[in-house]
Amino acid sequence: MATDPFDKLRLELRRGVLVLAVLASLRKPHYGYSLRKQLQQAGVDIDEGTLYPLIRRLADQGLLHSEWQQGDGRERRYYQLSELGSELLEKLSAEWATLNSAIAPLLQTTVQED
Repeated sequence: MATDPFDKLRLELRRGVLVLAVLASLRKPHYGYSLRKQLQQAGVDIDEGTLYPLIRRLADQGLLHSEWQQGDGRERRYYQLSELGSELLEKLSAEWATLNSAIAPLLQTTVQED
């Protein structure tokens, strides 16, 4: 568990970003492990204990469709954005861009003042 202030705040910052990353990754269908690998390759490390409950919660909210598919000799549950999920992703992406545009100059000012 996170003990120092950096670790706690880093975890807090990552929680909201993980939702955006998962939704963006599920524009195309993925099963849990393939989604986790894609996120890791993009530099977003997420453990199974965080990913699977998040996927289930997003599906329960109607943001993801899921279906069982046969692949590589076994059945896997594949997830993909629903129409509602796509709409939400578009709004969240716009909000992310707005926040990033507002915060980036603040961070530059902080770095230049040091």
